[in-house]
Amino acid sequence: MGLVPTRMTSSIGTNPPVRTDWFGQPRGLTVLFLTETWDTFSFYGMRALLVLYMTKHLMMSQQSASWVYGSYAAMIYLTPVFGGIIADRWLGRRAAVLLGGSIMAAGHFMMAFESMLLPALATIAIGNGLFLPSLPSQIDSLYEREDPRRKSAYNVYYFGVNLGALAAPVVIGTIGELFGFHWGFAIAGLGMIVGMAIYVAGSRYLPPDNRKTVGAKGGPNAESNSTVKPPLERSVIVRRYALLLTIAAVIVIFRGAYEQLGNTVALWADGSVDRAVGASLKIPVTWFQSLNPLMVLLLTPLFVAWWTSQARSGREPSSAAKMTAGAAIVGLSYLMVAGVSAWAQQRGVLMAWPWLVLFMTIMTAGELFILPIGLGLFGRLAPEGLGATTIAVWFSAGVLGNLLAGWIGTWWTPLGPINFFAVVGGVALVSALGLAILIPRVRQMEKTA
Repeated sequence: MGLVPTRMTSSIGTNPPVRTDWFGQPRGLTVLFLTETWDTFSFYGMRALLVLYMTKHLMMSQQSASWVYGSYAAMIYLTPVFGGIIADRWLGRRAAVLLGGSIMAAGHFMMAFESMLLPALATIAIGNGLFLPSLPSQIDSLYEREDPRRKSAYNVYYFGVNLGALAAPVVIGTIGELFGFHWGFAIAGLGMIVGMAIYVAGSRYLPPDNRKTVGAKGGPNAESNSTVKPPLERSVIVRRYALLLTIAAVIVIFRGAYEQLGNTVALWADGSVDRAVGASLKIPVTWFQSLNPLMVLLLTPLFVAWWTSQARSGREPSSAAKMTAGAAIVGLSYLMVAGVSAWAQQRGVLMAWPWLVLFMTIMTAGELFILPIGLGLFGRLAPEGLGATTIAVWFSAGVLGNLLAGWIGTWWTPLGPINFFAVVGGVALVSALGLAILIPRVRQMEKTA
């Protein structure tokens, strides 16, 4: 694509200045994109080594390591609730990103010391609480209210998340296993430092913390958003948050199905899928886990181009309609697996691995219709001055969602793959129904966002 000149309306004078964007998007989105890429590279790289480090190096039992990992994952989703409030009320989003990223980097370096495992994980979780909601909450301020790229911007950001997630296990995981876990953790810490350096270097292209002060910060080259969100009455804020909390509750149900991807789906791929290629080669189970971020990278540009084209012609579906479709697609992908598993069982054979690839592709397509879309919806509906807090509400669904997914995962052994995937597909479809019910309310509220 390259540099694309676009026009933005100026609040000063009548002649709008010409602005040069990067890759068809505001320059600030590229800065946020690259910052998040290095953050997820660091985060997912450390996570890829964590359980192996605890069980093989620290000689912890599998049960103890599982509890540590589960508690850490829960804290990663819980701390942003408090970090978002701190960012909105006291620190500001930029300071929260820099402080949170620095704390996370320190936590990764602390992992190099065996006695510091639990303090290091707590440090990373605290830093993540400040960083996670504060970075994406800056996206909406980069666009005019009627910009057709506005809704798809979060899909571009989500692309960066998965770019880092794809590279992390390959780079950090390989270094950790070949040269020692401490080296892997050190690379993760360096990744966070690179991300912070990119954020600081590109700060002039980011919106100021106070969006009411248009172009007040960042110097003459800063991209300012001339569309300032009007202040909302308290009753409107209450109704808006009531709707967002309802959506988050439905997303908890969805995550109960979606989060099986790293749990029971891995068990199924290991025991019920024929992974042979030719007579002597067998695809490692872990390779299939990389299919999800890979498909995100391949499908995101297609969906973004499609939705942007629809937006320009006034035919783009509402966010709730997209999310409903996404939950339904994920549910149908599980039902497809249940059906193919039943077919294979009747014939006494293992399911061929291309079916697993197809499942991961369909599942990822559904994911792109719901997770980045939901993140964008919460960002656009955030009241003025509460951007990070509102984004934190979205991420908070991950706490209960992962707990629900863990509970549902206990049904794997008693139900067996066929019945289990049928039930999980039903759970996803229930969330699709809940989102479908909310479509009129969300569409109406989006008109005022």
